Amino acid sequence: MSSDDPTTFRHSPPGSAPQPRQPAPTSTDTTSGDYGSADPSGQLLLRISEGDAAAFEELFTNQSRILMAVIVRIVKSQSLAEEVLQDCFTEVWTRCSGFNPAKGTGRAWLITLCRRRAIDCVRSVQSQQDRDLADGLQSTAEAGDEVAQTVIDRAESDRTVSALRGLPEDQSRPIVMAFYQGLTHAQISDSLKVPLGTIKSRIRDGMKKLRKELEASR
Repeated sequence: MSSDDPTTFRHSPPGSAPQPRQPAPTSTDTTSGDYGSADPSGQLLLRISEGDAAAFEELFTNQSRILMAVIVRIVKSQSLAEEVLQDCFTEVWTRCSGFNPAKGTGRAWLITLCRRRAIDCVRSVQSQQDRDLADGLQSTAEAGDEVAQTVIDRAESDRTVSALRGLPEDQSRPIVMAFYQGLTHAQISDSLKVPLGTIKSRIRDGMKKLRKELEASR
């Protein structure tokens, strides 16, 4: 049965009177045409706004799967999607009084909330990755190395991040491991199962390419 099946919920939120949209011509059930039967998710949100924990559990059970699908399409990560979904339902519990049935259905309100949270998550993760990369380049550069110093001087620049992403993976990966993760050349060699001399050469060649890219973009 769909979570928005009109027969799922038949009662108005606790403490409120039914809000009929139209008379029920063939039934003595006075709630059959009310807001709740037209929008069960919306009714659950109204009940949650009054502190109804059972309504919260029911809403999560009914809607979490479709909301997870919405979030995963945006963040492209199951683990991130689970975190976003948890944040969304935390907001539902603490701030669902912001839901206005006059402006749309409960499900539409939930989907909008999840999309907004997911987009914010993607932007936050990308921004943090760029900051971490720039900080890593600056904090672990070797003193006196002209090439590394060029990168340090421009570490806050978007051009540095873009240039690093444009390197071949066999060069960019050890550079990121050295400057972002703080690993030594020997540790990188052990991790990638590549000879130490090769790792040093790849980092050196990659840093040269970075320097040329930065100089060309001045």
